[in-house]
Amino acid sequence: MRERRRDERVADSAGTIWRKSTRSGNGGNCVEVATNLLARQGAVFVRDSKDPLGGQIAVTARSWTAFTYALREGALTP
Repeated sequence: MRERRRDERVADSAGTIWRKSTRSGNGGNCVEVATNLLARQGAVFVRDSKDPLGGQIAVTARSWTAFTYALREGALTP
């Protein structure tokens, strides 16, 4: 059984809660995810943790779920 760690969370001035996995380490190659921004529309927002004021992308919650599942299962390789 894997140990579950708490994600790091930060709120921006608009009240959006961005989270970064604690598994990402301190290497700087991380993304932050916000799911509370447009939850009613089922959107997930992603941004670069090094540039929080930079651009964001939005994907459907369904696409995000499929993407993270593929990562966990090892279906995606660099």
